[in-house]
Order: sequence, then structure tokens, then C-alpha cells
Amino acid sequence: MAVPCVRAPRAEGEETRKRLADRNLLSGEYEIEVEDGTIYIPLGPSADLEALGEQFDIVHREVTPRETQTLPKDILGFDPSYERLGDIAIIDEDTDERARRIADAIVDSDLPIDTVVNRASPIEGELRIREWDVLAGEGTETIHREYGCAFELDIDRVYFSPRLATERRRVIKQVEADEQFFDMFAGVGPFVIPAAKQGADCVGVDLNEAAIEYLERNIGRNGVEDSVAAIHADVRDIEGYDDRADRIVMNLPHSADEFLHTAVELAGDDCIIHYYDIQPDTDPFGPGERAIRDAAEPEYEVDVQTRHEVRSYAPHDLNVCLDVRLRRTSG
Repeated sequence: MAVPCVRAPRAEGEETRKRLADRNLLSGEYEIEVEDGTIYIPLGPSADLEALGEQFDIVHREVTPRETQTLPKDILGFDPSYERLGDIAIIDEDTDERARRIADAIVDSDLPIDTVVNRASPIEGELRIREWDVLAGEGTETIHREYGCAFELDIDRVYFSPRLATERRRVIKQVEADEQFFDMFAGVGPFVIPAAKQGADCVGVDLNEAAIEYLERNIGRNGVEDSVAAIHADVRDIEGYDDRADRIVMNLPHSADEFLHTAVELAGDDCIIHYYDIQPDTDPFGPGERAIRDAAEPEYEVDVQTRHEVRSYAPHDLNVCLDVRLRRTSG
């Protein structure tokens, strides 16, 4: 079967492999192959081929299956569903016996996983964290790599979703050098740190003290100390940043509308807001658009530039993003 591979000159093979490995994009099922001075590096299932195609030469090619690697499905007889976050595997199983079978298989496989956790609660509270059952390994701290950035975090203390990597990349690709970038709910930095690497001057605010602790560590880890300010606060209470932002991220679905007046106060004369919402699929964008207009008009002209479905959130509910341009009116 043909699988997606990164094609590169052999002389660049190790550098290319390391770049992909740092982002957890290498396939564990197929061998890297070299032919006529060209290296072919198979990609794993989490690879975003469209995004990678802008950085690498992607081809589909028949490659040799890796015979020496044992995967969880080889042990279980079925392919379990799990997410990888650094060296943690996250499962979502209702039955304890099945959860432990899967956890044992993941640990006994050849995957580079040290810890397996099962979701024990929904995301709860204003800090957006959940409870976990640790089924294998010790602790819930890890380092997650994403598009050339490294994020240290503890899933027991902060919110982080690896599923949103592609969406974060979509936003970061729009960032321009020297713009004033403001993340109202910054977490451990998955928006502000790559934005800083794009040359933006960034501010990240979060109510969760642990998230800001990790954000400060990640600022140093990624070498953007001069470009990111980390603030532990309710964003509605901070002072000194009004009328400055060129771009604002509002990734707080379910309640971002409660912070729109603050976003308008932060916005400069010409500002893009990335507003995240969860709404029924019968009208996923309408409530957000109306809330933004109510908060911004008539001080700003409101132009909805993109109505984007991020993912399915629940049956009949969608996680969406509105990319909205605010331009201050002369009046």
C-alpha cells in the first residue's frame, strides 16, 4: 500500500528526519528508505499533509512495513483509539477492564509511551481542567512538540488539546512580523509562542496560575523571552493594554462571548479577532457573529472574514472559529 512520505535529498535526510521526529510525525509502521540518492521518510497518521506540503516534498510511495515494531493493535487484536501528547497516551474508555487492557497493550508495544491515562471527568470549571485515571506510568507531566515548538505541561493542572494543532497552525500562518498579538486565554503558550517565532510581539494571559508557570518555562524553552509577556490574571482585570492589539485569540468556547467587551477594549484601530465558539450545527456561526457585532458596533466596522468549522464537538454541536476584522470608524 502506498503511504505518504517526505522526499528529500539523502544528504538532508537526518536533518529532515529530526525535524519530523521533533513533531511526532514519523510513522512507526514503515521503514525509511533510500533510493538513487533520495530518502523517503514515511509519515504517521497524525501528519497534516496539507500543512506539511508547504514545508516538505510529500509523495505517496510503496515502502517496506517495519517488521520489528509491535503496535497496540498487534497485542489486542483490534486498533484502539488513543491520542498522544508527548510521551503520554490518552484514552477515553467507559469500562475499567477494557481501559486497563488497552493501557497494558500500549505500554507493552514499541510506542515511545511512558504513561497512559483515561479521561475520568469532562472539562470542568473556569480553569478548564479535567480529572484523569493514571493507568500506567507515573505523573501527568510531559513535553509535547508541535510544528517546531516544545511545550512542557501537566495535563492534571492545565488544559491542552493536541487535536487543535492544525487549527493553531492555521491561525499562526496568518501572523505577520511586528504585529501586536494578544491571547486572552493563553494556557501554556500554543498560540503565543509560535506567534512570537513568527516575529510578533505577544501577550498571553491566563487565570490558571499553573498554566502561566508552564508558559514562562516554555517561553525560555523556545527562546522567545524578548517577545512574550506572560500575565496571571483574569483578562478583564488587566490594565495598560487597551487600543493596542493587531490580533486577538479568544479560544474559550462556551463563554468567550462574556469577554467580548474586553476584546474590543484591547483592539487597536485595525484588529483581527479569532473567536472560538461551540454551537448547534443548525446555526453554528450566527450567535457568535451577533455577539461580536453587539460588542463592537458602532465603534468598529465588523467584517467576518472566515467562518471555519474546527471539529465536531458532540452530536449536533460544532466547535467553530470566526475570523473577524474590526476597523475603527472615524466617528
